[in-house]
Amino acid sequence: MAKQAYHEVMSQFGHRILPDNHPYTQFVARTARRIVQVSGMDDLQWEFHVINSPEPNAFVLPGGKVFVFTGILPIVENEDGMAAVLGHEVAHQLARHSAEKLSFAKIILVVQLTMMLFGIDPSYLFNQLAMNFILTKPFSRKCETEADEIGLQLMAQACYDPHEAVNMWKRMERAGGGDIPQFMSTHPSHKNRITFLEKEMPTALAKRASSDCTTELKNFADMFNSEWARW
Repeated sequence: MAKQAYHEVMSQFGHRILPDNHPYTQFVARTARRIVQVSGMDDLQWEFHVINSPEPNAFVLPGGKVFVFTGILPIVENEDGMAAVLGHEVAHQLARHSAEKLSFAKIILVVQLTMMLFGIDPSYLFNQLAMNFILTKPFSRKCETEADEIGLQLMAQACYDPHEAVNMWKRMERAGGGDIPQFMSTHPSHKNRITFLEKEMPTALAKRASSDCTTELKNFADMFNSEWARW
């Protein structure tokens, strides 16, 4: 399933992916390496691709395949803002949200089949409207909030400024206009995201303070210079 999704994305966007020596790709890769290093998943075969397209978006596929659209670069503005985005995407992989969503779908299927065995029409409870607004979208928002929390900790541990996660989402809010109501979305609203990140900020700042950032930043620079060829 992961390979199929990857091939589909590459089929759709492959001709727009920037080369490894492009400044945008190097910018993303430089930031990504620091996030991956503190995630404990640096043995995964990570791939970070930059797609030349105006959408302000980024996403991760199972197996550590991350795609960043150039449209989000003016919003992130700097490496700290990029770390907020990449921390969020790496957090999805760390929390195994793709597998969690698949398990959630299987549970719903089992419940539907059980109801049918007892002669109960599952469509009363599991029609498309109910699935979206009562189950699927709230579950997706839960995963997004978890990724926001874990991503904030990752960027802080990697010695990025966690305040920039809040600033990035404020810029995203200004760039995107008005949100649709949260209950209609698979993602938390920008306002709720900002409020949540501000609440988590003391923990993130403590995480950054506990890191030896002077030494770590030198190590990250040395590691990037010596291993850039891998990506």
